[in-house]
Amino acid sequence: MSASRNKEFLSAIDSDAKDAIIEAIAAHNGITAVEAYSEVTTGEAEHLLEYLVGAPRAAASVLMQRYEIRQ
Repeated sequence: MSASRNKEFLSAIDSDAKDAIIEAIAAHNGITAVEAYSEVTTGEAEHLLEYLVGAPRAAASVLMQRYEIRQ
């Protein structure tokens, strides 16, 4: 369920915000942006916020509230 909701959210926000979120996940986990996107949008993905820490996590949470996409 989370994979589809993550994908829905990332599709709804603007590309700059999406790129910032994916880059933050990639940097935190030591993977590429492509790998990070795949990790959060396929299979047994967890809630997107579980992949984020600090300011990027807070910013993503605010965007989720703004777009009314909560998991």
